[in-house]
Amino acid sequence: MLTRLLTTSTAITMIAGMAAADYTLTILHTNDFHARFEPISKYDSGCSAEDNEAGECFGGTARLITAVAEARARTNNSILVDGGDQFQGTLFYTYYKGAMAAEFMNQLGYDGMTVGNHEFDDGPEVLRGFVDTVNFPVLMSNADISGEALLSDAIEKSTIIERGGERIGLIGLTPQNTDELASPGPNVIFTAPAEAVQAEVDRLEAEGVNKIIVLSHSGYNVDIAVAEATTGVDVIVGGHSNTYLGDDEDAAGLYPTMVGDTAIVQAYAYGKFLGELNVTFNDDGVITEAAGEAIIIDGTVAEDEAAVARIAELAAPLDEIRNRVVAETAGVLTGDRAVCRQMECDMGNLIADAMLDRVADQGIDIALQNSGGIRADIDAGEVTMGEVLTVLPFQNTLSTFEISGETLLAALENAVSEHEDGSGRFLQVAGMTFTVDLNMEAGSRISDVMVGGEALDMAKTYGAVSNNFVRNGGDGFSMFTTAENAYDFGPDLADVTAEFIAANAPYQPYTDGRINMK
Repeated sequence: MLTRLLTTSTAITMIAGMAAADYTLTILHTNDFHARFEPISKYDSGCSAEDNEAGECFGGTARLITAVAEARARTNNSILVDGGDQFQGTLFYTYYKGAMAAEFMNQLGYDGMTVGNHEFDDGPEVLRGFVDTVNFPVLMSNADISGEALLSDAIEKSTIIERGGERIGLIGLTPQNTDELASPGPNVIFTAPAEAVQAEVDRLEAEGVNKIIVLSHSGYNVDIAVAEATTGVDVIVGGHSNTYLGDDEDAAGLYPTMVGDTAIVQAYAYGKFLGELNVTFNDDGVITEAAGEAIIIDGTVAEDEAAVARIAELAAPLDEIRNRVVAETAGVLTGDRAVCRQMECDMGNLIADAMLDRVADQGIDIALQNSGGIRADIDAGEVTMGEVLTVLPFQNTLSTFEISGETLLAALENAVSEHEDGSGRFLQVAGMTFTVDLNMEAGSRISDVMVGGEALDMAKTYGAVSNNFVRNGGDGFSMFTTAENAYDFGPDLADVTAEFIAANAPYQPYTDGRINMK
């Protein structure tokens, strides 16, 4: 696959006989914003007013407004699009759901977005409220929503917009496993991405549209696969995998990554970057030039004063909750997805230990926490409830249940089955150890499982604690849906974690080899 990628610099020029009717478009894009309306730290968590004043913070809607305005001023033709997951991640979403995202996306003047999996976190009703409020199309091609009355007349598979006298087709793409990642309900049926995209490309081309952009919340690897498996797609604006693209050592690939004539871009996450892709099409709608970068939104970008004031107004009801100091940590707790979705991490150990500690007197042997539920780091020093809620924003409750050793092994295999894609199903654990051999095929990667210091007994019944999302089949853990003696209504996971840090303050982050990666 990689041999098909054009290995060039960030400026990619294809000599294709430049025609007189060349058309140039700037595609501004964001993805995986996750309600980060206020500035964030280098760890993607909250940033203090003092650090923001010192220019040490990143992102935030007020800076994004400035960055978009400056980018638009650099070009005659531009669009602004989003790769999904505006929802979930901070108290702003917990309190306002989609209303705050809708307000600022309307102000920014987005031209379209795709549905991310987190747009379904509170079911079709909250998504419908958001769609009804925004002034732009929200798209999703690879889902049958005909049976869901709340969405069937609200979300289109694709749309056509006009810019600079040219018609541009936009197609939405959502993770095929959204039913495992969120709460879309039983009436939304997700389908394979490439087939859905090609069907919309064919329809758009039949209407005379030859400039087609896919807004994809499916991950960098899926985007590459879609580009390889389809024809007629000019640009894929990605999301979901929080991928940074560029020409430096931290990048997962080039910006743009070229697969044939298709340019693939993504701009990390949390509003830390604004993607700016400049493309030139010939009169046949083929890209002849594609260049750009993910622009860092750091402290040098001025904050829009009106937006700062509005966000402060909206934050007022939240301040009492999030500013309350609940504990202290002796070092940085790492919740970075690049770590916790790949290996044992100290934030994962903290959360799993806290879960197991809370229910240890109930005959529970092990704790299992999906890494997709871990959303940020925590700095050393005082820990506020707001920081804990940024790490654990989903309002999950503790779930206790009983499973056999055979089921536990199946769950561990599921946890590492999509390791190469950085899947959030990777488990952080307590009360057990195991070895992962990534050289083996998915389904046979787990060995040396020990529970409480004893080898796993496939026939034995073990008491387990997880969160209600995982226990009810989220992230592919369908083997837990029929667990015995399940109780999904325990205390909030964020509260349990905060109380555990407080009880062990100053908490010392640690790893101890409970997950051995080969």
